[in-house]
Amino acid sequence: MASKNSCACHGVLVALTSCLLLLAAAATVLAAHVALGQVWSPAVATAGHHHSPPPASLPLPSSARGLVNRPVQVGRMEVGLAQARASIRRASRTRNCTPDDGGGGGFIPRGAVYRDAYAFHQSYIEMEKRFKVWAYRDGEPPVVHKGVDAAVAGGGIEDHLVAELDGRGGGRHRARHPGEAHAFFLPISVASIAGYIYRRDMIDFWDPQLRLVAGYVDGLAAKYPFWNRSRGADHFLVSCHEWAPILSAAKAELRGNAIRVMCDADMSDGFDPATDVALPPVVVRVPAPPRGGAASERTVLAFFAAGGVARGGAVREALLARWEGRDDRVLVYGRLPAGVDHGELMGRARFCLCPCGGDEGAAAASRRVVEAITAGCVPVLIAAADDDDSYSRPFSDVLDWARFSVAVPAERVDEIKDILAGVSDRRYTVLRRRVLRVGRHFRLNRPPAKRFDVVNMVIHSIWLRRLNLSLPY
Repeated sequence: MASKNSCACHGVLVALTSCLLLLAAAATVLAAHVALGQVWSPAVATAGHHHSPPPASLPLPSSARGLVNRPVQVGRMEVGLAQARASIRRASRTRNCTPDDGGGGGFIPRGAVYRDAYAFHQSYIEMEKRFKVWAYRDGEPPVVHKGVDAAVAGGGIEDHLVAELDGRGGGRHRARHPGEAHAFFLPISVASIAGYIYRRDMIDFWDPQLRLVAGYVDGLAAKYPFWNRSRGADHFLVSCHEWAPILSAAKAELRGNAIRVMCDADMSDGFDPATDVALPPVVVRVPAPPRGGAASERTVLAFFAAGGVARGGAVREALLARWEGRDDRVLVYGRLPAGVDHGELMGRARFCLCPCGGDEGAAAASRRVVEAITAGCVPVLIAAADDDDSYSRPFSDVLDWARFSVAVPAERVDEIKDILAGVSDRRYTVLRRRVLRVGRHFRLNRPPAKRFDVVNMVIHSIWLRRLNLSLPY
Protein backbone atom coordinates (compact mmCIF):
# COMPACT_ATOMS: atom_id res chain seq x y z
CA MET A 1 0.00 0.00 0.00
CA ALA A 2 1.30 3.46 -0.83
CA SER A 3 1.46 5.45 2.36
CA LYS A 4 3.53 8.03 4.14
CA ASN A 5 5.47 5.25 5.81
CA SER A 6 5.70 2.69 3.02
CA CYS A 7 6.01 4.66 -0.21
CA ALA A 8 9.45 4.55 -1.75
CA CYS A 9 11.45 7.73 -1.28
CA HIS A 10 14.25 8.91 -3.55
CA GLY A 11 17.17 10.85 -2.12
CA VAL A 12 17.21 13.72 -4.59
CA LEU A 13 20.50 14.76 -3.08
CA VAL A 14 22.00 14.54 0.36
CA ALA A 15 21.58 18.16 1.41
CA LEU A 16 18.18 18.87 -0.13
CA THR A 17 16.58 15.55 0.76
CA SER A 18 17.88 15.59 4.31
CA CYS A 19 16.18 18.96 4.69
CA LEU A 20 13.04 17.77 2.96
CA LEU A 21 12.56 14.45 4.67
CA LEU A 22 14.22 15.09 8.00
CA LEU A 23 14.46 18.90 8.17
CA ALA A 24 18.17 18.98 8.92
CA ALA A 25 17.59 17.27 12.26
CA ALA A 26 17.40 13.68 11.20
CA ALA A 27 19.97 11.02 11.63
CA THR A 28 19.90 9.23 8.27
CA VAL A 29 18.95 10.06 4.71
CA LEU A 30 17.05 7.34 2.86
CA ALA A 31 19.06 5.98 -0.03
CA ALA A 32 17.47 5.66 -3.44
CA HIS A 33 17.98 3.03 -6.08
CA VAL A 34 16.05 3.91 -9.20
CA ALA A 35 15.79 1.73 -12.28
CA LEU A 36 13.06 1.42 -14.83
CA GLY A 37 10.51 -1.05 -13.58
CA GLN A 38 12.11 -1.46 -10.17
CA VAL A 39 12.08 0.82 -7.15
CA TRP A 40 13.61 -0.24 -3.82
CA SER A 41 13.00 1.41 -0.49
CA PRO A 42 14.79 0.54 2.78
CA ALA A 43 11.54 1.15 4.64
CA VAL A 44 9.66 -1.35 2.52
CA ALA A 45 12.46 -3.91 2.44
CA THR A 46 12.88 -3.82 6.20
CA ALA A 47 9.17 -4.24 6.75
CA GLY A 48 9.24 -7.30 4.54
CA HIS A 49 6.26 -6.35 2.40
CA HIS A 50 5.57 -4.65 -0.90
CA HIS A 51 3.06 -2.19 -2.21
CA SER A 52 -0.29 -3.93 -2.40
CA PRO A 53 -2.05 -3.56 -5.74
CA PRO A 54 -4.85 -1.04 -5.89
CA PRO A 55 -8.38 -2.39 -5.89
CA ALA A 56 -10.24 -2.86 -9.14
CA SER A 57 -11.78 0.38 -10.31
CA LEU A 58 -15.48 0.81 -9.81
CA PRO A 59 -17.72 1.16 -12.88
CA LEU A 60 -17.39 4.71 -14.17
CA PRO A 61 -20.27 7.04 -14.92
CA SER A 62 -20.41 8.04 -18.57
CA SER A 63 -19.55 11.66 -17.66
CA ALA A 64 -16.16 10.52 -16.37
CA ARG A 65 -15.17 8.27 -19.29
CA GLY A 66 -13.80 11.13 -21.38
CA LEU A 67 -11.15 11.88 -18.77
CA VAL A 68 -10.40 8.33 -17.68
CA ASN A 69 -10.01 6.93 -21.19
CA ARG A 70 -7.19 9.31 -22.05
CA PRO A 71 -3.79 7.56 -22.17
CA VAL A 72 -2.02 7.79 -18.82
CA GLN A 73 1.64 8.59 -19.45
CA VAL A 74 2.99 6.94 -16.34
CA GLY A 75 6.09 5.38 -17.89
CA ARG A 76 7.32 8.61 -19.48
CA MET A 77 6.39 10.51 -16.33
CA GLU A 78 8.51 8.34 -14.04
CA VAL A 79 11.42 8.48 -16.50
CA GLY A 80 11.18 12.27 -16.42
CA LEU A 81 11.18 12.34 -12.63
CA ALA A 82 14.28 10.14 -12.55
CA GLN A 83 15.99 12.53 -14.95
CA ALA A 84 15.02 15.46 -12.72
CA ARG A 85 16.51 13.76 -9.66
CA ALA A 86 19.74 13.08 -11.52
CA SER A 87 20.05 16.68 -12.72
CA ILE A 88 19.51 18.01 -9.19
CA ARG A 89 22.19 15.71 -7.78
CA ARG A 90 24.54 16.78 -10.56
CA ALA A 91 23.91 20.48 -9.91
CA SER A 92 24.68 20.02 -6.23
CA ARG A 93 27.82 18.04 -6.93
CA THR A 94 29.23 20.28 -9.67
CA ARG A 95 27.87 23.55 -8.23
CA ASN A 96 26.48 24.41 -11.63
CA CYS A 97 22.93 24.55 -13.03
CA THR A 98 21.21 24.17 -16.35
CA PRO A 99 21.06 27.62 -18.01
CA ASP A 100 17.92 29.29 -16.71
CA ASP A 101 15.93 30.95 -19.48
CA GLY A 102 12.69 31.09 -17.49
CA GLY A 103 12.57 34.85 -17.32
CA GLY A 104 13.18 35.28 -13.61
CA GLY A 105 14.05 38.96 -13.83
CA GLY A 106 17.73 38.21 -13.29
CA PHE A 107 17.20 36.57 -9.88
CA ILE A 108 19.44 33.61 -9.13
CA PRO A 109 19.17 31.90 -5.72
CA ARG A 110 22.59 32.17 -4.16
CA GLY A 111 23.96 32.79 -0.71
CA ALA A 112 23.97 31.40 2.81
CA VAL A 113 20.20 31.61 3.24
CA TYR A 114 19.83 28.49 1.06
CA ARG A 115 20.73 25.03 2.29
CA ASP A 116 21.97 24.16 -1.21
CA ALA A 117 21.42 27.01 -3.64
CA TYR A 118 22.49 25.01 -6.70
CA ALA A 119 20.22 22.10 -5.87
CA PHE A 120 17.31 24.47 -5.23
CA HIS A 121 17.83 26.39 -8.46
CA GLN A 122 18.04 23.21 -10.54
CA SER A 123 15.02 21.74 -8.77
CA TYR A 124 13.04 24.91 -9.50
CA ILE A 125 14.04 24.76 -13.17
CA GLU A 126 12.98 21.10 -13.34
CA MET A 127 9.67 21.95 -11.65
CA GLU A 128 8.92 24.66 -14.21
CA LYS A 129 9.80 22.31 -17.05
CA ARG A 130 7.97 19.21 -15.89
CA PHE A 131 5.52 19.53 -13.01
CA LYS A 132 1.84 19.26 -13.95
CA VAL A 133 -1.16 19.31 -11.62
CA TRP A 134 -4.71 18.24 -12.37
CA ALA A 135 -7.34 20.06 -10.31
CA TYR A 136 -10.56 18.14 -9.87
CA ARG A 137 -13.49 20.12 -11.21
CA ASP A 138 -16.16 18.18 -9.36
CA GLY A 139 -18.18 19.67 -6.52
CA GLU A 140 -19.92 22.87 -5.60
CA PRO A 141 -19.58 25.32 -2.71
CA PRO A 142 -19.33 25.01 0.22
CA VAL A 143 -17.24 21.88 -0.36
CA VAL A 144 -14.85 23.26 -2.98
CA HIS A 145 -12.99 26.51 -3.49
CA LYS A 146 -13.95 29.32 -5.76
CA GLY A 147 -10.63 31.06 -5.35
CA VAL A 148 -9.90 32.76 -8.69
CA ASP A 149 -12.17 35.76 -8.19
CA ALA A 150 -11.13 36.02 -4.53
CA ALA A 151 -7.45 36.05 -5.50
CA VAL A 152 -7.96 38.79 -8.07
CA ALA A 153 -9.88 40.78 -5.45
CA GLY A 154 -6.97 40.55 -3.01
CA GLY A 155 -7.47 37.21 -1.24
CA GLY A 156 -4.88 35.30 0.75
CA ILE A 157 -2.41 32.58 -0.12
CA GLU A 158 -5.07 29.85 -0.24
CA ASP A 159 -7.12 31.71 -2.87
CA HIS A 160 -4.02 32.48 -4.94
CA LEU A 161 -2.96 28.83 -5.01
CA VAL A 162 -6.43 27.84 -6.17
CA ALA A 163 -6.26 30.48 -8.91
CA GLU A 164 -2.89 29.14 -10.02
CA LEU A 165 -3.83 25.46 -10.00
CA ASP A 166 -7.48 25.09 -10.88
CA GLY A 167 -7.05 25.71 -14.60
CA ARG A 168 -8.43 29.24 -14.81
CA GLY A 169 -5.61 31.26 -13.27
CA GLY A 170 -3.16 30.98 -16.14
CA GLY A 171 -0.59 28.94 -14.18
CA ARG A 172 2.02 26.98 -16.11
CA HIS A 173 1.57 23.87 -13.93
CA ARG A 174 -2.02 23.01 -14.76
CA ALA A 175 -2.34 19.77 -16.68
CA ARG A 176 -4.36 19.67 -19.89
CA HIS A 177 -5.78 16.31 -18.82
CA PRO A 178 -5.19 13.99 -15.85
CA GLY A 179 -3.06 11.60 -17.90
CA GLU A 180 -0.14 14.04 -17.84
CA ALA A 181 -0.52 15.01 -14.17
CA HIS A 182 2.14 14.26 -11.58
CA ALA A 183 -0.17 15.37 -8.75
CA PHE A 184 -3.88 15.89 -8.19
CA PHE A 185 -5.35 18.89 -6.39
CA LEU A 186 -8.33 18.31 -4.10
CA PRO A 187 -10.05 21.74 -4.10
CA ILE A 188 -11.64 21.17 -0.69
CA SER A 189 -12.35 24.42 1.17
CA VAL A 190 -12.09 23.81 4.91
CA ALA A 191 -12.98 27.44 5.62
CA SER A 192 -16.17 27.25 3.55
CA ILE A 193 -17.21 23.93 5.07
CA ALA A 194 -16.63 25.27 8.58
CA GLY A 195 -18.56 28.44 7.87
CA TYR A 196 -21.46 26.65 6.20
CA ILE A 197 -21.88 23.69 8.55
CA TYR A 198 -20.67 24.85 11.95
CA ARG A 199 -23.24 26.04 14.49
CA ARG A 200 -22.49 26.77 18.12
CA ASP A 201 -25.57 24.91 19.34
CA MET A 202 -24.76 21.67 17.52
CA ILE A 203 -24.28 18.66 19.76
CA ASP A 204 -21.79 17.06 17.37
CA PHE A 205 -20.51 19.67 14.95
CA TRP A 206 -17.52 17.61 13.76
CA ASP A 207 -19.45 14.69 12.32
CA PRO A 208 -21.31 16.57 9.52
CA GLN A 209 -18.10 18.28 8.40
CA LEU A 210 -16.08 15.08 8.46
CA ARG A 211 -18.77 13.25 6.49
CA LEU A 212 -18.83 16.04 3.90
CA VAL A 213 -15.07 15.78 3.31
CA ALA A 214 -15.09 11.97 3.31
CA GLY A 215 -18.04 11.94 0.92
CA TYR A 216 -16.28 14.23 -1.53
CA VAL A 217 -13.16 12.03 -1.60
CA ASP A 218 -15.23 8.86 -1.87
CA GLY A 219 -17.10 10.39 -4.80
CA LEU A 220 -13.85 11.11 -6.65
CA ALA A 221 -12.55 7.62 -5.89
CA ALA A 222 -15.72 6.09 -7.33
CA LYS A 223 -15.68 8.28 -10.44
CA TYR A 224 -11.97 8.25 -11.37
CA PRO A 225 -9.13 5.72 -10.90
CA PHE A 226 -6.50 8.22 -9.75
CA TRP A 227 -7.15 8.16 -5.99
CA ASN A 228 -7.40 4.36 -5.79
CA ARG A 229 -4.22 3.64 -7.74
CA SER A 230 -2.03 5.61 -5.29
CA ARG A 231 -4.27 5.50 -2.21
CA GLY A 232 -4.16 9.31 -2.35
CA ALA A 233 -0.37 9.61 -2.11
CA ASP A 234 -0.13 11.85 -5.20
CA HIS A 235 -3.07 14.03 -4.11
CA PHE A 236 -2.92 17.23 -2.06
CA LEU A 237 -5.23 19.71 -0.38
CA VAL A 238 -4.57 23.31 0.65
CA SER A 239 -5.96 25.06 3.71
CA CYS A 240 -5.00 27.89 6.04
CA HIS A 241 -7.93 27.19 8.39
CA GLU A 242 -7.17 26.02 11.91
CA TRP A 243 -9.51 23.04 11.48
CA ALA A 244 -7.60 21.65 8.49
CA PRO A 245 -5.71 19.03 10.58
CA ILE A 246 -9.03 17.78 11.96
CA LEU A 247 -11.06 17.69 8.75
CA SER A 248 -8.17 16.17 6.78
CA ALA A 249 -8.54 13.18 9.12
CA ALA A 250 -12.00 12.47 7.68
CA LYS A 251 -10.41 9.56 5.84
CA ALA A 252 -7.37 7.63 7.04
CA GLU A 253 -5.82 7.73 3.56
CA LEU A 254 -6.35 11.49 3.31
CA ARG A 255 -4.43 12.12 6.52
CA GLY A 256 -1.96 9.27 6.20
CA ASN A 257 -1.07 9.39 2.50
CA ALA A 258 -2.02 12.69 0.88
CA ILE A 259 0.12 15.84 0.92
CA ARG A 260 -1.55 18.32 3.29
CA VAL A 261 -0.57 21.93 2.60
CA MET A 262 -1.52 23.72 5.83
CA CYS A 263 -0.75 26.85 7.80
CA ASP A 264 -1.08 24.84 11.01
CA ALA A 265 2.29 23.10 10.69
CA ASP A 266 2.43 21.78 14.25
CA MET A 267 4.35 18.50 14.32
CA SER A 268 3.02 17.70 17.79
CA ASP A 269 -0.46 17.68 16.21
CA GLY A 270 0.34 15.21 13.43
CA PHE A 271 1.97 17.47 10.82
CA ASP A 272 4.61 15.42 8.99
CA PRO A 273 7.27 17.62 7.30
CA ALA A 274 8.40 14.71 5.13
CA THR A 275 5.11 14.67 3.25
CA ASP A 276 3.11 17.71 4.41
CA VAL A 277 3.86 21.31 3.44
CA ALA A 278 3.96 24.30 5.80
CA LEU A 279 1.86 27.00 4.15
CA PRO A 280 2.90 30.59 5.04
CA PRO A 281 -0.29 32.49 5.97
CA VAL A 282 0.17 35.47 3.66
CA VAL A 283 -3.11 37.42 3.56
CA VAL A 284 -2.36 40.69 1.78
CA ARG A 285 -0.12 42.01 -0.95
CA VAL A 286 2.42 44.43 0.50
CA PRO A 287 5.03 46.55 -1.27
CA ALA A 288 8.63 45.43 -1.00
CA PRO A 289 10.49 47.02 1.93
CA PRO A 290 13.19 49.58 1.13
CA ARG A 291 16.58 48.08 0.34
CA GLY A 292 18.29 50.44 2.79
CA GLY A 293 17.65 50.45 6.49
CA ALA A 294 21.02 50.74 8.19
CA ALA A 295 21.13 49.94 11.87
CA SER A 296 21.30 53.64 12.73
CA GLU A 297 17.99 54.22 10.93
CA ARG A 298 16.14 51.63 13.00
CA THR A 299 15.50 53.35 16.31
CA VAL A 300 13.28 50.66 17.85
CA LEU A 301 15.25 47.65 19.05
CA ALA A 302 12.35 45.18 19.12
CA PHE A 303 8.61 45.25 18.46
CA PHE A 304 5.62 43.01 19.15
CA ALA A 305 1.85 43.58 19.08
CA ALA A 306 -0.55 40.85 20.17
CA GLY A 307 -3.40 42.33 18.16
CA GLY A 308 -5.81 42.43 21.06
CA VAL A 309 -6.48 38.67 20.96
CA ALA A 310 -7.74 37.62 24.37
CA ARG A 311 -6.23 34.12 24.42
CA GLY A 312 -2.63 33.35 23.67
CA GLY A 313 0.16 30.97 24.51
CA ALA A 314 2.32 31.00 27.60
CA VAL A 315 5.27 32.47 25.68
CA ARG A 316 3.21 35.42 24.50
CA GLU A 317 1.79 36.01 27.98
CA ALA A 318 5.27 35.97 29.51
CA LEU A 319 6.42 38.46 26.87
CA LEU A 320 3.53 40.82 27.64
CA ALA A 321 3.94 40.49 31.41
CA ARG A 322 7.61 41.40 31.30
CA TRP A 323 7.80 44.04 28.57
CA GLU A 324 4.43 45.65 27.85
CA GLY A 325 4.77 49.39 28.48
CA ARG A 326 8.06 48.96 30.33
CA ASP A 327 10.74 50.04 27.85
CA ASP A 328 11.08 52.62 25.11
CA ARG A 329 13.34 50.43 22.95
CA VAL A 330 11.47 47.13 23.35
CA LEU A 331 7.93 48.04 22.31
CA VAL A 332 5.47 45.35 23.31
CA TYR A 333 1.69 45.87 23.14
CA GLY A 334 -1.30 43.72 24.01
CA ARG A 335 -3.30 46.11 21.83
CA LEU A 336 -1.89 48.96 19.79
CA PRO A 337 -2.92 52.43 21.01
CA ALA A 338 -5.20 54.46 18.77
CA GLY A 339 -3.30 56.21 16.01
CA VAL A 340 -0.28 53.90 16.19
CA ASP A 341 0.41 52.14 12.89
CA HIS A 342 1.52 48.51 13.06
CA GLY A 343 3.40 48.60 9.74
CA GLU A 344 5.15 51.86 10.60
CA LEU A 345 6.48 50.39 13.84
CA MET A 346 7.70 47.27 12.04
CA GLY A 347 9.49 49.56 9.61
CA ARG A 348 11.31 51.29 12.49
CA ALA A 349 12.25 48.11 14.38
CA ARG A 350 15.43 46.13 13.96
CA PHE A 351 13.85 42.96 15.29
CA CYS A 352 10.26 41.69 15.32
CA LEU A 353 9.37 39.31 18.17
CA CYS A 354 7.58 36.12 17.14
CA PRO A 355 6.37 33.91 20.02
CA CYS A 356 6.11 30.26 18.93
CA GLY A 357 4.99 26.95 20.35
CA GLY A 358 2.63 25.74 23.02
CA ASP A 359 -0.90 27.14 22.88
CA GLU A 360 0.28 29.95 20.62
CA GLY A 361 -0.28 27.75 17.57
CA ALA A 362 1.95 27.15 14.60
CA ALA A 363 -0.26 29.20 12.27
CA ALA A 364 -0.16 32.26 14.54
CA ALA A 365 3.60 31.94 14.92
CA SER A 366 4.07 31.59 11.17
CA ARG A 367 1.87 34.62 10.48
CA ARG A 368 4.06 36.86 12.64
CA VAL A 369 7.22 35.52 11.03
CA VAL A 370 5.89 36.17 7.53
CA GLU A 371 4.78 39.69 8.51
CA ALA A 372 8.26 40.41 9.82
CA ILE A 373 10.01 39.12 6.70
CA THR A 374 7.75 40.99 4.27
CA ALA A 375 8.36 44.17 6.30
CA GLY A 376 12.14 43.70 6.14
CA CYS A 377 12.32 43.15 9.92
CA VAL A 378 14.59 40.42 11.34
CA PRO A 379 12.33 37.78 13.00
CA VAL A 380 13.12 36.68 16.54
CA LEU A 381 11.73 33.19 17.18
CA ILE A 382 10.85 32.76 20.86
CA ALA A 383 9.95 29.24 21.93
CA ALA A 384 10.29 26.94 24.91
CA ALA A 385 13.06 24.39 24.56
CA ASP A 386 10.63 21.47 24.16
CA ASP A 387 8.49 23.38 21.62
CA ASP A 388 11.26 24.72 19.40
CA ASP A 389 11.21 21.73 17.06
CA SER A 390 7.44 21.25 16.97
CA TYR A 391 6.76 24.08 14.53
CA SER A 392 7.74 23.37 10.92
CA ARG A 393 8.76 26.64 9.30
CA PRO A 394 7.79 27.37 5.69
CA PHE A 395 10.24 26.27 2.98
CA SER A 396 12.62 24.71 5.52
CA ASP A 397 13.68 22.14 2.94
CA VAL A 398 15.24 25.02 0.96
CA LEU A 399 15.85 27.90 3.38
CA ASP A 400 18.24 27.82 6.34
CA TRP A 401 16.25 29.80 8.89
CA ALA A 402 19.19 30.14 11.27
CA ARG A 403 20.89 32.36 8.68
CA PHE A 404 18.28 35.13 8.67
CA SER A 405 16.52 34.92 12.05
CA VAL A 406 17.39 34.99 15.72
CA ALA A 407 16.31 32.27 18.17
CA VAL A 408 15.71 33.13 21.83
CA PRO A 409 14.62 30.48 24.38
CA ALA A 410 11.34 31.34 26.09
CA GLU A 411 13.10 30.94 29.43
CA ARG A 412 15.19 34.02 28.56
CA VAL A 413 12.34 36.40 27.76
CA ASP A 414 13.52 38.70 30.55
CA GLU A 415 16.90 39.02 28.81
CA ILE A 416 15.59 39.87 25.33
CA LYS A 417 16.79 43.47 25.44
CA ASP A 418 20.33 42.49 26.42
CA ILE A 419 20.44 39.65 23.88
CA LEU A 420 19.29 41.78 20.94
CA ALA A 421 21.31 44.84 21.98
CA GLY A 422 24.33 42.56 21.90
CA VAL A 423 23.90 41.96 18.16
CA SER A 424 26.48 44.20 16.50
CA ASP A 425 25.57 46.66 13.76
CA ARG A 426 27.60 44.62 11.32
CA ARG A 427 25.82 41.39 12.24
CA TYR A 428 22.42 43.09 12.08
CA THR A 429 23.20 44.44 8.61
CA VAL A 430 24.02 40.91 7.41
CA LEU A 431 20.82 39.51 8.94
CA ARG A 432 18.63 42.20 7.40
CA ARG A 433 20.25 41.83 4.00
CA ARG A 434 19.41 38.13 4.15
CA VAL A 435 15.83 38.88 5.24
CA LEU A 436 15.47 41.10 2.18
CA ARG A 437 16.97 38.29 0.09
CA VAL A 438 14.35 35.74 1.15
CA GLY A 439 11.54 38.31 1.13
CA ARG A 440 10.65 37.58 -2.51
CA HIS A 441 9.84 33.99 -1.48
CA PHE A 442 7.10 35.26 0.86
CA ARG A 443 5.65 37.91 -1.44
CA LEU A 444 2.15 37.54 -2.89
CA ASN A 445 1.56 38.81 -6.42
CA ARG A 446 -1.59 39.32 -8.41
CA PRO A 447 -2.35 36.21 -10.53
CA PRO A 448 -0.56 34.83 -12.38
CA ALA A 449 2.17 34.25 -9.82
CA LYS A 450 5.74 35.40 -10.45
CA ARG A 451 8.84 33.23 -10.39
CA PHE A 452 10.17 32.43 -6.92
CA ASP A 453 7.26 34.19 -5.16
CA VAL A 454 5.32 32.60 -2.32
CA VAL A 455 2.81 30.80 -4.56
CA ASN A 456 5.53 29.19 -6.67
CA MET A 457 7.56 28.36 -3.55
CA VAL A 458 4.58 26.45 -2.16
CA ILE A 459 4.17 24.65 -5.49
CA HIS A 460 7.90 23.84 -5.36
CA SER A 461 7.43 22.33 -1.91
CA ILE A 462 4.67 20.10 -3.31
CA TRP A 463 6.92 19.22 -6.27
CA LEU A 464 9.71 18.11 -3.92
CA ARG A 465 7.40 15.74 -2.08
CA ARG A 466 6.11 14.27 -5.32
CA LEU A 467 9.67 14.03 -6.63
CA ASN A 468 10.62 11.89 -3.64
CA LEU A 469 7.73 9.51 -4.18
CA SER A 470 7.60 6.42 -6.36
CA LEU A 471 4.22 4.83 -6.89
CA PRO A 472 3.40 1.28 -8.01
CA TYR A 473 1.43 2.07 -11.13
